[in-house]
Amino acid sequence: MPDFNDKSLFLGVDLGSSGVKAILLSIDRGIIASSSKEVALYSMNTGWAEADPQDWWIGLCALVPQLLEIAEAKSEDIKAVSVSGMVPAVLVLDENRKPLRHAILQNDARAISEIEELRNALVGVDLLAQTGSILTQQSIAPTALWLARNESDVWSQTRYVVGSYDWLAIALGADVHVEGNWARESGLYDFSDQPLDVVLSATKVSWPELSHVRAPGAIVGTVDLEAALATGLQIGTPIVVGGADHVLSAFGAGLLNNGDCLIKLGGAGDILAVSDEKFLDPRLYLDAHPTPGKWMPNGCMATSGSLLRWEQNIFGSVGLGELDELARVSTPGALITLPFFLGEKSPLHDANLRGVIAGLHLGTSRGDIHRSLLEAIAYGFRHHLEVFSERGLVLNNPRVTNGGSKSTLWKEILADVLDRELVPIQGHPGASFGAAVIAAIGVGSVSDWSFVLGFLPQGEPIVPNPPNRAIYDERFMQYKELIVQTTATSHALARGSE
Repeated sequence: MPDFNDKSLFLGVDLGSSGVKAILLSIDRGIIASSSKEVALYSMNTGWAEADPQDWWIGLCALVPQLLEIAEAKSEDIKAVSVSGMVPAVLVLDENRKPLRHAILQNDARAISEIEELRNALVGVDLLAQTGSILTQQSIAPTALWLARNESDVWSQTRYVVGSYDWLAIALGADVHVEGNWARESGLYDFSDQPLDVVLSATKVSWPELSHVRAPGAIVGTVDLEAALATGLQIGTPIVVGGADHVLSAFGAGLLNNGDCLIKLGGAGDILAVSDEKFLDPRLYLDAHPTPGKWMPNGCMATSGSLLRWEQNIFGSVGLGELDELARVSTPGALITLPFFLGEKSPLHDANLRGVIAGLHLGTSRGDIHRSLLEAIAYGFRHHLEVFSERGLVLNNPRVTNGGSKSTLWKEILADVLDRELVPIQGHPGASFGAAVIAAIGVGSVSDWSFVLGFLPQGEPIVPNPPNRAIYDERFMQYKELIVQTTATSHALARGSE
């Protein structure tokens, strides 16, 4: 029988693109407190995406007392803390482990010329086989090269290069480290967690010694006095390595077995699957599943919910619920949109692509445009499913989470385009839940990674509508043709805006 007098709690923190979220998890009672704090994003130039790490720290300092008050708990009840965050966001730290500048986020596109330069320098080097990913917009080496050229004073003072959630753990008192999936997605380390010298040398800049790689669940230190005074945590609370936000969100949704699949309708669009075998494909990213020995191939589209926020601004802050109602009576496939408003990450890996809305006429309605944006993201996910299918990974009925999953229409369109039954995960707190579970695993309070199975409630499945599938089959083929037909024009426009 569960011991409901056990007050042990586990703190899970998630650093997202728009805020800091944290939860307190009780093994017996579930999630007993949750809170979040918004943070600002900075984009000083076209294609730039930055965050101030001090905002993350301020957020954590505000959230811990709030959570303890909600839970009616004391700081000593928190037995471990673990942090998740965006990957591979990059922070450069000085010798005192303090950030030298804003964090550069994973969707930042400032280093386009450096990417091409390094691609040319690394011709013949099989980065996919050594790291699990090719050189892309997410790779850290081009960003470091950009920093060395454009902010040489910052780069000359850099002693550590780490990820967002690594830094927050370090700020709490952890040893300097990077988590395994940050290391792999950064392109700076190989599968044996060793620095990839061929990539470092190709930049022709001086690098600091790269930090040790640690796996989720490893204890990397304890909360120190300074952090305890600032946050309200207890001195000596174990700090457990968390992981990449998309990986821990999928883990928390119950993805444990080969073929399990999750679609995340967040600001960006993520699709993740579980594979028992190492899954290498240049169109995708590859992360390690938190469970030892398993892998998590995944794709990330540059826009999803962020495209809808753009739409709302264009239409004068019309609510998404109202737009959904207008789109519900629109004809499926009336327009075809390419959702490349921030370029595109997987499966195309082309930061110079641009958005397109094809088929506009004077009778086009706001609902038609909105529906086409929802359809566009669905086509992007279908494009990813094709990649998985080509490589022989059979996916089970996908689960769907994040803010966009609250839209019934979007889920229906997604089910129709994919011709898959979708299972909504209700009230998913995101990566903060996965981080809290890993905190408990790290200190031995949870012994089995399958703890997450069935923990979060599921909604009624969304079943595909067969008549719509025929329309979407045709539109998806036209969507791919439109990409080919407009790429050269997109590239020309991108060059003209630099």
